[in-house]
Amino acid sequence: MPEHVLITGGAGFIGTRLAARFAQDGHAVTVLDSLIPQVHGDDPQQTSPLLRSLRGIADVIEGTVTSTDDLRRALEGATVVVHLAAETGTGQSMYEIDRYVETNVGGTAKLLDVLANEPNSVHRVVIASSRSIYGEGAYRTGDGRLVYPGHRADADMAAGDFDVHHPGEGVLSLVPTDEDAKLHPSSVYGITKQMQESLVMTVAPTIGKDSVSVRYQNVYGPGQSLKNPYTGILSIFSTLIRQGKEINIFEDGEESRDFVYIDDVVEATFLAATDPRAAGQTFNVGSGVATTVNEVVAALFDAFGRDVPTRVSGNYRLGDIRHNVADTSRLKEVLGFTPRTEFREGLRAFVEWVLSEPIEVDGYQRSLDEMSKRNLLK
Repeated sequence: MPEHVLITGGAGFIGTRLAARFAQDGHAVTVLDSLIPQVHGDDPQQTSPLLRSLRGIADVIEGTVTSTDDLRRALEGATVVVHLAAETGTGQSMYEIDRYVETNVGGTAKLLDVLANEPNSVHRVVIASSRSIYGEGAYRTGDGRLVYPGHRADADMAAGDFDVHHPGEGVLSLVPTDEDAKLHPSSVYGITKQMQESLVMTVAPTIGKDSVSVRYQNVYGPGQSLKNPYTGILSIFSTLIRQGKEINIFEDGEESRDFVYIDDVVEATFLAATDPRAAGQTFNVGSGVATTVNEVVAALFDAFGRDVPTRVSGNYRLGDIRHNVADTSRLKEVLGFTPRTEFREGLRAFVEWVLSEPIEVDGYQRSLDEMSKRNLLK
């Protein structure tokens, strides 16, 4: 049966691709998005290719999840909600605390309040969660036990020790983190994502609606914002390479992330919204492969066909994790889906798209200055 899907935050990188995927299968789509300048520019109708891509695909409502009236309007006729709307960026969250909490937690609470107390046709709510809720994730001790280390200490990192430690243990080995792992986020952003997920997964079933959580790893691909300095290192480093500027590699460059290509994220989210088997489930959405920052830089140089100076500075940000890699076996076992795009293949497609775009004004240094003056960047 065709659904009427509401995608909150649906004019963004993931939301626009997801809207097209729903439309492709004959589902009606409504998008609610605040069209913030940090993502869409000062005149979104003219400056946002993401917004333009929704023409003929979705009904777009400019509004915010922090407004009950906007939510009521957007929910008219909806049968499925995919809740993507959120302020993103680990670093920025550490000093714009009220804005992150108001949008991410408060907006989710308002959405659920409307669904709980007013007539609607929604039968499933999918919440876009994040790998950030795991904090440092899972590690194995020398004798084979699974542990979940706490946040890295400022004093250790200041001394150049960026590894993860656990009381009473020696060297730890990184292992993929599954959905049953301990949740202990190390940033305000991570805390708000955990709260979003907890609210949806707790409230939705009590009001007769399916709930599904998709925990995204580091999503990348064509269409990712090149304006937003909080988007991620692929966009940031790509802009620096095109400008011929030096890349400052934080810590020792051996910190790693699980990069997952946009098409895989869209397909996993589509299944979470439409497959009956997804009801009540939580899924990691990642590649299952850890890639270090040093490897990212080398891969970007190869894809662009040029190098720029690099400096492994030892700088670090409070709230950042050391490593992250997802166990994606549940996604395969329950929904029969495995992300299929290898990092270098996806990166080539990303770089090809980047080269077709104008070189953006570099706001990255400004974002670092903001953190530095608040003693969050060392």
